[in-house]
Amino acid sequence: MSTIIEARGLTRRFGDLRAVDGADFKVESGSVVGLIGPNGAGKTTLLRSLLGLCKYDGELDVLGCHPLRDRAKLMEQVCFIADTAVLPRWMKVIQLLDYVSGIHPRFDRSQAEAFLRDTDVGLNRRIRDLSKGMMVQLHLAMVMAIDAKLLILDEPTLGLDILFRKRFFEQLISDYYDGERTIIISTHQVEEVQHILTDVSFIDHGKMVLSRSMESIDEDFVQLDAVGEDAERAMGIPHLGAQSILGGKSIIYEDVDRASLEPLGKLRTPSIADLFVAIMGGEK
Repeated sequence: MSTIIEARGLTRRFGDLRAVDGADFKVESGSVVGLIGPNGAGKTTLLRSLLGLCKYDGELDVLGCHPLRDRAKLMEQVCFIADTAVLPRWMKVIQLLDYVSGIHPRFDRSQAEAFLRDTDVGLNRRIRDLSKGMMVQLHLAMVMAIDAKLLILDEPTLGLDILFRKRFFEQLISDYYDGERTIIISTHQVEEVQHILTDVSFIDHGKMVLSRSMESIDEDFVQLDAVGEDAERAMGIPHLGAQSILGGKSIIYEDVDRASLEPLGKLRTPSIADLFVAIMGGEK
């Protein structure tokens, strides 16, 4: 694998507020990275920095480009879907296909039309008449038909029902991801993307508080469900966070001897959602 994104001291200020605060991270090619954080954590600002859509301090290299100086070159290799699918609403779908065919050298119109045939998005419908779910399907079809090395998704399924969300991520992995392309997903639906991620990063108040591969999470973190007196003993062992369960506690540990925990209850690998809650301030 090669590094396609490297940030050192990445900072984005709005007056006295640091929306991104000295972030250091790398993204390897072929990764599917989940960017997780509470509202206002700096996720969208971080992604906009990667795309060259805002000024920043620090060092940032994306696909060998400086996002601000080399944005035209960068955007030949990057696709982006925002939380609000921004498409020209006055156009018909077929006109959008015509337009993108004319301006993007890596767009495969036949591939986009093939993706759309599996949806209810008609080529002669105006974009403004599409439902939100159809709008996202159209946006995804356009993006998947571009031979890009990096796809950035900022809450792409926000406001969609669970069926649309499930289909979106299934289509993304089955029809787009090929093991070489890199995908960064910012989302609040953590449970729905966990199974497709290779890496995860937590951001809070602009700071990267965790950046790990999914494999290392299996190795480094463990969750214990304990009840009664066993729960009291388990809470006495240093831990990241805990949540109440029926009759006891569910507790997450990092780099702990698992053999010492086994007599106290049931062990399992924590979900990304539970780990996020623990690191962001779960009950200590």
